[in-house]
Amino acid sequence: MRITLLSVGKLRGGMADPIRDYEKRVSRYFGFEAVEVREEPATGGRGAEQVMREEGKRLLARVPAGYELVALHRKGQAWSSERLAGHLADLGVRASPGIAFAIGGAFGLSDELLARATHLLSLSAMTLPHEVARLVLAEQIYRAGTILRGEPYHKGTGT
Repeated sequence: MRITLLSVGKLRGGMADPIRDYEKRVSRYFGFEAVEVREEPATGGRGAEQVMREEGKRLLARVPAGYELVALHRKGQAWSSERLAGHLADLGVRASPGIAFAIGGAFGLSDELLARATHLLSLSAMTLPHEVARLVLAEQIYRAGTILRGEPYHKGTGT
């Protein structure tokens, strides 16, 4: 099964190396691709809605055909690590071509992208910088791979 992680903006600063590390680890368990789309500048009278709409178009254009789309959104449903692992396993059993996770930019995700998503997933009720969300998501996908293989990385219990 393949996983695509879609995000707005390029990795910069101190978060880049830890994110790349976990994304490399994910590749041990799943076919994986990280796709970054250009941020839309909020200049020239462009409001948040227009910025989200333009970034949303770029994100949607990069969702591979047939992939399930999961949008990260603070009002989404919180999943446990075990639930994420189970969902990925179910997709594999159903011979799904893959899953794409979308992380928005400074203003979030467009209504169009949210409507297209199969699931809205919350990493926290708090608003997170997109780099932090990308790190947490990459780590959780890696953790899901270790859970599915029964490896000792995951120490949690429960669903």
